[in-house]
Amino acid sequence: MNDKQLQALIRAGESLTVEFKSDRQPQNDSVIYEEVVAMANTRGGTLLLGVEDDGTVTGARPRHGHNTDPNKLQAAIFNNTVPNVNTRISVVRHLHERVIAVEVDTYPEPCATASGKSVRRTIGGDGKPQTVPYYPRDQRSRRTDMGLLDFSAQVVENATMDSLDPLEFERLRQTIARLHGDQALLRLPNGELAKALRLVETRTDGSIAPNIAGLLLLGREPAIQSLLPTHKLHFQVLDAQGNVKVNDIFTIPLIRLLAEVDARFSARNEEREVLVSMFRLPVPDYSPDGFREAVNNAVLHRDYTRLDDIYIQWQPDHLLITSPGGLPEGVTLDNLLVHEPKPRNPRLVEASRRIGLVEQTGRGIDKIFAGQLRYGRAAPDYARSDPTAVRVVLRGGEPSLQFAAFVYEQDKAGASLSLDEMLVLNTLFFERRIDTARARNLIQKGTTEARAVLERLHERGMVEGRGEKNGRVYHLPAPLYRRLGQTPAYVRSRGFDHIQQQQMVLNLVKTEGRITRAKTAELCRISEDQASRLLRKMRDSKDLQQEGRGRGAFYAVRNTRKRAIITRKRADGSPTA
Repeated sequence: MNDKQLQALIRAGESLTVEFKSDRQPQNDSVIYEEVVAMANTRGGTLLLGVEDDGTVTGARPRHGHNTDPNKLQAAIFNNTVPNVNTRISVVRHLHERVIAVEVDTYPEPCATASGKSVRRTIGGDGKPQTVPYYPRDQRSRRTDMGLLDFSAQVVENATMDSLDPLEFERLRQTIARLHGDQALLRLPNGELAKALRLVETRTDGSIAPNIAGLLLLGREPAIQSLLPTHKLHFQVLDAQGNVKVNDIFTIPLIRLLAEVDARFSARNEEREVLVSMFRLPVPDYSPDGFREAVNNAVLHRDYTRLDDIYIQWQPDHLLITSPGGLPEGVTLDNLLVHEPKPRNPRLVEASRRIGLVEQTGRGIDKIFAGQLRYGRAAPDYARSDPTAVRVVLRGGEPSLQFAAFVYEQDKAGASLSLDEMLVLNTLFFERRIDTARARNLIQKGTTEARAVLERLHERGMVEGRGEKNGRVYHLPAPLYRRLGQTPAYVRSRGFDHIQQQQMVLNLVKTEGRITRAKTAELCRISEDQASRLLRKMRDSKDLQQEGRGRGAFYAVRNTRKRAIITRKRADGSPTA
């Protein structure tokens, strides 16, 4: 680690993966061992010794000699952790102080200090990171997150085949038939059906018992309540003041639970209509497909080792769905759309796919996004997620009926919009402008893919581009704004840029006294030809005056006082120079 990287970490502040530790009161090496273990048990990270909580660098004292030897400190950490944790140690000089940086990788198995202390990092109630005990239940949850343990495949202690409900077997068959699941399953008797879906396991004594997935899908409600108390879902309706008007609590098997939730959703999901070529297109408050997929994800991918509940909260202008357990290892908000499927409960998800409950491809997240976007809604928002839960907000409110009609027309014409294209168009609808960098972040792919999406939309006449290739900015074209009933938005999108460019040029001229064509192009992120036209227009409108010609020409604020004196002399018949 070098000083530049150190400063970047300090500016970003403490987080789940960065810890500042003061050394003004000399820290015992055992404190370092504990912090290293905490990071190894979480997501890895960097310990900065010699930095205060507010980011002030006060310096670290030498360790293991007159000068800190990174190799000796690394060896000390290795020998005082179990399993032995490898680290990377740097002594970084910042101004007149030295900071010891200890970089730690995440470990797939629980770690502890040599004295037997096991801790992990978490975000406290005050929003700040803290080190807390790492209990066995937390270790099991983390192994599940990392894909090292399938909790849903574990046998349920004290459960027998009598814990399964014959009515749920029949409900499962009806679901397979209705959703076009694996039709071969329909011919099997109950016991064979459970075995085919791998919802039961053989114990060491030869008896057959349901696993967690089997109990969730087919269990009797009393058995679920007593043997799997972590399974609970709340369907709540809140008013504008946050008061809970409805709070239905479910501890029933999953197929019946999903049907109950869907019935409550459908009863409240109002529709508006828009006329498209003599056809009335219904536009619901929330996409039924998107909502169902979001609920499926919440139920099938939750952490069943946690004693938290699933919440579906229907609020006046949005839906909030909360599922216990953070995003799986490796999945972040920045790669949610492109990361390969990583189910937290593989056995449960596998059975659900064969039944037909979820996408065979495992790309249900695409359905959630596409469902919202096609009705002119804001994209689903996962920003409230943290290590304890995944939270998705589905925005409601007034939809864009014309945007929904536009998407429908593309479908009917056989030119359906891809998810990437809808993400770009939806953002343009709400934010007016977009460039390649913004598009890249939206679709969560590379610059080349983002540019290809923008150019493809440009070729289809759905966006207009301005500026040179590297600095190009896109907006919706006038016909599409008219189609969406937002002509004033087009005028603002096109017109304000020119006004802003003129003001930027005037501000720079007032500060520096002059401006050139090249400087104008750099300032306004336009080509030099466009800069020339802008400067000539400002000259013709008397905002600027041109000095010199050709490559040496520049522009300055017009000297109105000098011009007035020259005009008077000409009126008197006096020389003009």
